[in-house]
Amino acid sequence: MSSILKKTASKCSHISQTYSIGRSVEGKDLLAIEFSNNPGQHDLLEPEIKLIGNMHGNEVLGRQLLIYLAQYLCSEYLLGNERIQTIINTTRIHILPSMNPDGYEIAASEGHQYNGWTSGRANAQNLDLNRNFPDLTSIFYNRRRFRHFRNNHIPIPESYWSNKVIAPETYAVMKWIRAHPFVISASLHGGELVISYPFDFSRHPQEERMYSPTPDEQIFKQLARTYADAHATMSNNDTERCGASFANKGGITNGAQWYSFAGGMSDFNYLHSNCYEITVELGCDKFPSEVELYPEWLRNKEALLSFMEFVHRGIKGIVKDEHGNGIKGATISVRGMRHDITTAEDGDYWRLLNPGVHIVTAAASGYTKVSKRFTAIPFYRLPSKVWNKYFFF
Repeated sequence: MSSILKKTASKCSHISQTYSIGRSVEGKDLLAIEFSNNPGQHDLLEPEIKLIGNMHGNEVLGRQLLIYLAQYLCSEYLLGNERIQTIINTTRIHILPSMNPDGYEIAASEGHQYNGWTSGRANAQNLDLNRNFPDLTSIFYNRRRFRHFRNNHIPIPESYWSNKVIAPETYAVMKWIRAHPFVISASLHGGELVISYPFDFSRHPQEERMYSPTPDEQIFKQLARTYADAHATMSNNDTERCGASFANKGGITNGAQWYSFAGGMSDFNYLHSNCYEITVELGCDKFPSEVELYPEWLRNKEALLSFMEFVHRGIKGIVKDEHGNGIKGATISVRGMRHDITTAEDGDYWRLLNPGVHIVTAAASGYTKVSKRFTAIPFYRLPSKVWNKYFFF
């Protein structure tokens, strides 16, 4: 995998580079590949996205799909594919094919005959990485009855650091999230055919299955539907499922309504950063055979591209002071939505919104609040153009 990613980045060095976000328990690099018209740098107003595979080491299809995606982005950009060039020229894309390389090696040593249901799921410490993140969802539930509670960038409690064994892979991803202004994310898994979106932890902890929406329920549903509808079969009523039935929901589900768990990565993204993450369950077979991999890529290719384009829905802008300097950490709030985002290092921001009229307010310590009204229009993909509205305070 590492050699393929490095060769791909070398082939497209003007738009790509590889870098490590950290190391696994056994010292393997958590290698990511980036695509951008200015790799290695954040461009003002350019949104950033991430795609993560193989969080559970025995769920290998996502790992291979993201390798295919990296190769596809490189080759199609060089061939002059206008859609791919537009995506890369307007978006900074980060791809981490394997978050759990130690677990993958265990699963791969057994091969696909065992369907990958047990061995290799956890990391080398026998920790499930998707239960190892700080449980900020409980904090959110406990505080939401208060009028002025903090609904974004909830701090990690001290008890997390002192009472929990933290996997190096988890820690690396948390640092990665804090280092980049990610707007959307997808974590690729296996074992079912559905898109799951937050919250993953039930608003009543004793309930194993309970619909538990975030304040951005409609945005998350649209993000999930974007992937499911563009997938070859995920939203089809006649598609064979793996036990659960999501066809009547269009191939999407609220995570806690499916099954509830604490310490998940998607809830952490939403409550600790500006990032909206969905979980993509790619199919029943967690460890498909080699001959199945490329057909699965063809089934998922359009969904992955449509997902990446989704980041350009809504508004983006810069919050500036009287001297024209960007203000870091300003709060961007939308009337009627109890979840705010904050501006990045240079004062730029991206707020996912569905079409309609919205009142948006920018606020920062030491400055007067400013509110503006605007109408968000439906999304249409146009060559070399993104529709989102620029909004300056």
